[in-house]
Amino acid sequence: MMKMPSSDLPSVVPAKAGPYVQAWGPNGQSWGPALAGSKGLAQVHSAIVSCERCPRLRSYCRRVAQEKKRAHMRDTYWGRPVPGFGDPDARLLLVGLAPAAHGANRTGRVFTGDGSGDFLMSALHRTGFANIPSSRRVDDGLRLTDAYILAAVRCAPPDNKPLPEEITRCSAHLEAELTELPRVRVVVALGKIGFDAWLQLQRRRGVRLSPKPQFGHGVVVRMGETEDGAPLPALVGCYHPSRQNTNTGKLTARMMESVFRKARRML
Repeated sequence: MMKMPSSDLPSVVPAKAGPYVQAWGPNGQSWGPALAGSKGLAQVHSAIVSCERCPRLRSYCRRVAQEKKRAHMRDTYWGRPVPGFGDPDARLLLVGLAPAAHGANRTGRVFTGDGSGDFLMSALHRTGFANIPSSRRVDDGLRLTDAYILAAVRCAPPDNKPLPEEITRCSAHLEAELTELPRVRVVVALGKIGFDAWLQLQRRRGVRLSPKPQFGHGVVVRMGETEDGAPLPALVGCYHPSRQNTNTGKLTARMMESVFRKARRML
């Protein structure tokens, strides 16, 4: 399998203006996520984009970026690990599963370029966290306020099923990115994998919950306090806005909006 030439891969450089960092392609085109702004967060994003820890995932993402989908044959795919996106001062953190092969793996921004992203952003827009109700391209003008989105796994997995060891390896990126988001108070886990990845991170940080919380839509888990008495971010479960869930009615627009209204009350 051929690798993408290094000259065709994106680099991460400061944008000319604004509190964002942007990835740029070899010909100067905007390519990849608008990366929210502190130096520390930009460095974390750069490390995520250059990660090669999971050969199976990296091979799959590169192959998808080369073969493409018929509807996107003229697009230049991102084909790299996808960092988080949003407000660096966010109090609300969303943890998804992984980039979609022809969604974020194509566009370079989490929950962007597919139906799941539009379904999610519509709910965030109705609850005041997003300025527009869709997420189509990295240059679509989308801005999040008081919210930040990332994924438990940063590379698109075959059949949307990352292996347990891949989730574990990627947890280092979750921890690094969270360290640069000091104001987070509520975490909404979009699906069981995101829910369990957050609990796994808390266990690594010494938080023990017994019995282990079980994922469910609308479930709220109070995580306790730090040694200094500060409350740890509360965890809220939400069904993932996958086509399978939204097309079958397992997750409706009203159900998702209700989770974010609950989260806002908890901030």
